[in-house]
Amino acid sequence: MPQPPLDPRAELGLERHQLPRHIAIIMDGNGRWANQRGLPRINGHVQGAAGVREIITHAARLQLDALTLYSFSAENWKRPKEEVDALMELYVEYLIKERQEIMENNVRLRQIGRRQGLPEPVLRELDITQEVSRDNTGLTLCLAINYGGRNEIVDAVRAIARRVQAGQLQPDQIDETTISDFLDTAGIPDPDLLIRTAGELRVSNFLLWQISYAEFYVTDVLWPDFRKEHLNEAIRAYAARDRRFGGLHTDAGGMSNV
Repeated sequence: MPQPPLDPRAELGLERHQLPRHIAIIMDGNGRWANQRGLPRINGHVQGAAGVREIITHAARLQLDALTLYSFSAENWKRPKEEVDALMELYVEYLIKERQEIMENNVRLRQIGRRQGLPEPVLRELDITQEVSRDNTGLTLCLAINYGGRNEIVDAVRAIARRVQAGQLQPDQIDETTISDFLDTAGIPDPDLLIRTAGELRVSNFLLWQISYAEFYVTDVLWPDFRKEHLNEAIRAYAARDRRFGGLHTDAGGMSNV
């Protein structure tokens, strides 16, 4: 059953305007979680997938605009074939199992990343869920599967070049908005908050254009252990920061701080 929206003041001690509109998460630590328990790596992925539902549902109840989850990078194809195959099967199972939950929570699914190379069953279930959730008006859930930030920018540049070649666009008309409109995330606000689990301090080719002004939050919690209380902690940390976008903050005494 769908859960009613949460009041951020009661849940987080924050006003709604203090919440990020878009949160992006690099879900790291599945393999480490399994290794620490002497389990096969796929067990970590299974446990990580179990936590995805709680995070999506919580973000939807907080009425965030968007949540982007870095699920499978373009570089992940380099992993052992058995692990990759198991992951693809897990995506199919997840998309089928969670479709009703997505609909009940008014979530709109959107895949970002290249479709080429993804197995047909994964593409089929992605397409079905994207189609049935197309008219939902709540949280936009972006699943980054076969995604790479550099690939995304290359694809956008190629598409823009084709428009120029066709005479539909003049080079001098190209600006930041043009590029954003050709990215996989077109129409979605850029992330305000980027969370990375498992303590790693790198962006791993994720949303390279979109995170220009995102606040970073790194936690040592491994993704399979990440739950809504950890998401709340990250949101509170975000709300406590002074976001100036390159400008100056003027305090009550009129002093400007760099």
